[in-house]
Amino acid sequence: MTESTISETNRFGIRIIGERINPGFKSTRAMFEDKDLAAIQALALKQVEAGAFALNVNIGPQAMTDRAFLVDVIRAIQDVVAVPLSFDVPTAELFALCLTTYDRTRTGGELAIVNSITEHRWEAMQLYRDLPFRVMVMASERVTDGVAKNNKTAEDIAATARRAALRLRDEYGMALDHVFVDLSVSAIIADTEGLNRATLDAVRLIGADPELKGLHMMGGLSNIGQQLPPKAADGSDLKHGLENAFLTLAVPHGFDTVLGTPWRGYAPLAEDDYVLTAYRNFLDTTGSNALRAVRKLYKA
Repeated sequence: MTESTISETNRFGIRIIGERINPGFKSTRAMFEDKDLAAIQALALKQVEAGAFALNVNIGPQAMTDRAFLVDVIRAIQDVVAVPLSFDVPTAELFALCLTTYDRTRTGGELAIVNSITEHRWEAMQLYRDLPFRVMVMASERVTDGVAKNNKTAEDIAATARRAALRLRDEYGMALDHVFVDLSVSAIIADTEGLNRATLDAVRLIGADPELKGLHMMGGLSNIGQQLPPKAADGSDLKHGLENAFLTLAVPHGFDTVLGTPWRGYAPLAEDDYVLTAYRNFLDTTGSNALRAVRKLYKA
């Protein structure tokens, strides 16, 4: 794919970690069930050709029961693409398997990405000194008095991101450029607590913190339009519009990476765009007012 074509599908200029090697997609799940390595390779190539800078690898529960297949998938993907891989597996032991299988010579020395750690689930970091990697840090939960708690305010999200990033830098010597803070982007249909607003406010707080310069902010956008009708009140693609509305507000403050489908097409929305205007109105509300604001997205 040409550079101009890539820019047309990603006009924000953000990094896209390809999400499609995941059993959450029905067609991919069938590839795993059939152990169809050729089809998995074709899917990897398609994502890279569409502009993915890295590929997430998640084979689901099979990782626990069929480690040989996990190894085969990693090797098969690296036989056809030269981008870094992001590993989404449930245990530190499986991260170790992925990292030892991963061939850095195939990526020009680029490190793999561990997806992911939290303050409460830090075990994968024990591998770092022997098997260096980049890391996704989930900022959606913190540890208070030894107990994991969900973050619901911008301040808690930003403080968790800061604490984890500086711990990675100071205790492990990890460059902040190797840290991806994963910020949860909630489905708006049930967001009566202002979680979308908290995430966007956290992006601004993190982006303005001089000590976190170089850190990457990222997230998956697939949930934002969950359970909503396909079309907005103006006839546009509602889910896609919401994804671009979020990015339009977040990218200027340093949000630079998406876990998503590379050919999805991401572009800034005009100030008078219907979905962007309605999303902004939604962000200013909570409770039942938020539910009414969501309905205005798809009801004229």
